[in-house]
Amino acid sequence: MTITTAKRPDRALLLTPLALAAMLLSAECRADWKFTPTAGVTETYTDNVNLASDDRARSQLVSEAMGGFSLTEQSARLRFSGAAHVHQFIYTDGNIPNLNDREHDYSATALAKLTDELFLDVFAAGGPQSISAFGPQVSDNLYSMGNRTTVNSWRISPYLQHHFGNTAELLARFSRDGVDAGSRNAFGSSTASTASLNLNSGRSFNDVGWGLSYTHQEMQNRLAGPSSFSNALANLRLRYSPRLSATATAGYDKYDYQALGGRTAGRNWTGGFIWTPSSRTSLQASYGRRYFGKTGSFAASHHSRHSVWSINYSDAITTSRQQFLLPSTIDTAALLDSLFSATIPDPVLRQQAVQAYLQATGLPPSLANNVNYLSNRYLRQKQLSAAVAFNWAHSSLVTSVSKTERTALSLQQSDSELLGSQLATLNDNTRQRGVSSVYTYRLNSRTAATATANLTRVTSIDTGITENHRQLRAGLARRFDRYMNFAVDLRHVTGGTGAGTGRTYSENAVSASLSAQF
Repeated sequence: MTITTAKRPDRALLLTPLALAAMLLSAECRADWKFTPTAGVTETYTDNVNLASDDRARSQLVSEAMGGFSLTEQSARLRFSGAAHVHQFIYTDGNIPNLNDREHDYSATALAKLTDELFLDVFAAGGPQSISAFGPQVSDNLYSMGNRTTVNSWRISPYLQHHFGNTAELLARFSRDGVDAGSRNAFGSSTASTASLNLNSGRSFNDVGWGLSYTHQEMQNRLAGPSSFSNALANLRLRYSPRLSATATAGYDKYDYQALGGRTAGRNWTGGFIWTPSSRTSLQASYGRRYFGKTGSFAASHHSRHSVWSINYSDAITTSRQQFLLPSTIDTAALLDSLFSATIPDPVLRQQAVQAYLQATGLPPSLANNVNYLSNRYLRQKQLSAAVAFNWAHSSLVTSVSKTERTALSLQQSDSELLGSQLATLNDNTRQRGVSSVYTYRLNSRTAATATANLTRVTSIDTGITENHRQLRAGLARRFDRYMNFAVDLRHVTGGTGAGTGRTYSENAVSASLSAQF
């Protein structure tokens, strides 16, 4: 593995905290902030603390101390949401290799209204991420160091919105962003500048809607070098009835990455429809062609008093860094927000109800629908995902299924150091299938039992290597009062070691935790 000396931070990264501070200190933004500190301790016994292969498994008692906070603000001039957590671990045997003493994660998003037409969007996040889709995953436990690194990402984006009466709406945006996995990792730290311009029809165009857009990005990757892309697009929407519309797009794509073969530029077009038979049901689909072949998209959703359903399919050019800037997860809170909308119409009260429900039941804030492994290459990603949430009198169920196929489009050299020469093609072309389900039963107003199952199958299309990953959990959570919570959790994890040898690992663990949220 190559060790590269870290470069000076990007100037925009240095300006990001200053931009956040300016927004937070402005008189119009100082309003009702909600600061919620959290703290907790956990004792865990595990029979495979560092998720080693079965013949090298080591049992261990792990003591964990956790501290963190969340900070939110909703006002006319500012919307802010941030959270940070630090975990410290102590082991009965400190000589076991490949263990982590400390882990942290953080995230912050802010949208400030500077004037009636000028806005500032800021994002920053960091935490552990999987290096490869093969091997132990970050979600298995926080203290194993295998197949993981820390990835930090940020974005600062001013944009302008202008209305030309009821005729048209203009959106002009500039973004500066970066993704960094550290100088000791073969995932190239990168920065990018993106400019986009969108002009769409206004309210006076009732039956015929139109739009024009142009996007250009310049990216610099420490290992893969510079690259860029441009996209020009025109769209048209014909309204046949209040519930049915036809859609069409036409444009041109141009990428300049070093390709494996074939074209990296060409015309694109799609045709499709939007159907909304009721206020609770919507369906949108398109079919077309881009320079890399046939493509399409699909999105459907339906919600009733006790359930929410969604299905999505996309086919697009992407990169690992783009996925870190726009994480691909199924938002549990968003599903519950739609689920509660029938009984709690007020959005503020509904958000409070969703957060209280997540805290009481122990549901995860999101369900990942694919492993975003590290790669410096341009990828074609086809992704199909579906999610459903049920809420009954004493129980709830959140389930998601997904299938993701990634095909590498740019040259392999930029990724050869990530996995070594023998397995350099492991992440070239991959197929992931997975199902995740969380069932919660509320024994009473203070106690809930939760069962979780995550099953994943990942295949390297080029090498034929396949790994199955399984994680089963059962837990009981008890809320003592407004602040204190107690939980007991059992977990069973199995999977492949990721070395391409067919060896597997398994872990059985039991943990008890006491936490406080003030």
